[in-house]
Amino acid sequence: MRFRNPEGSLPRTAGLAELAPFFLRRLHDRRPPPVPAGHVVPLPEAKELLRAAGPESLTWLGHSSLLLRTDGVTILTDPFLSDRASPFRGFGPKRYVPPGLPLDALPPIDAIVISHNHYDHLDERSVREISLKGRGKTTAVVPRGLGRFLERRGFSDVREMEWGGGTLLRKSLSSSSSSSSCSFTCLPSIHFSGRTPFERDATLWASWAIASRTRKVFFAGDTGYGPVFGDIGRRIGPFDLGLVPIGAYEPSSIMRPVHCNPEEAVSLGRDVGAATLVATHWGSIVLTDEPPFEPPGRFRAAANRAGYPDARTWVMRIGETRPTAPRETP
Repeated sequence: MRFRNPEGSLPRTAGLAELAPFFLRRLHDRRPPPVPAGHVVPLPEAKELLRAAGPESLTWLGHSSLLLRTDGVTILTDPFLSDRASPFRGFGPKRYVPPGLPLDALPPIDAIVISHNHYDHLDERSVREISLKGRGKTTAVVPRGLGRFLERRGFSDVREMEWGGGTLLRKSLSSSSSSSSCSFTCLPSIHFSGRTPFERDATLWASWAIASRTRKVFFAGDTGYGPVFGDIGRRIGPFDLGLVPIGAYEPSSIMRPVHCNPEEAVSLGRDVGAATLVATHWGSIVLTDEPPFEPPGRFRAAANRAGYPDARTWVMRIGETRPTAPRETP
């Protein structure tokens, strides 16, 4: 079985004449880019920001890995905390900055949420360490076809879903007899899957709605832009936070069917009805041809044009934790 993108998505039409030079450039240009001052929070400060933020917060660990704390539940998206987005230790895209916090500095993780199986979103070494640290108590929420991968790496509670499926995670609070809960809804995205050339599109890719009693979050994962996000907004929006991917978009002839550029990321967030946009999928590894630190400027400018004030357009530093405001009620 091979999965397909939603109806109305741009087709992937790039051929060998475009793909071969692109991959040759990726092999030859291995120099890390200059990193602007302030892009990464020093580790002691990052630890203190996480400690001081309180029970409702968002931490950017880099790329698409974010730590969301809401209503007593701690969730990690697309865990990639290794040096390389690769099955090999000495080959493949290498981080030019470390993760914002090491795994041993994170609080206990109740759930990991996976958008798809590419190495920069599903890192085997990271998920093995999370499983060991969680001692079997961490839930894995994944698209169809990825359940066995997580089970083989130590997860006993794996929730595998197709688009439209949902699950509820309940957690007892040790300090009282009460409990908290968080729902996860598997939603479409526009991408592809495969960890080798021989399993292309054999597992599903997804975006996610994550909702607690205090917060409703849209996690876009890794995606191109298309009409499906307007459908999502009409069906289950709006959202308090939209975690949207802004990087890996050049050359557009190859990338546009599967990755948003910064302007499309803003359109995506607006379509799903996100009150605040949070930039993801940039700032840690070089995957494509655009200047690595170009995306945030374009993202902010596009968000301003779309009516988002700076306070609701988050370009976080790696390792930064921000408290999330209480949900506004009519």
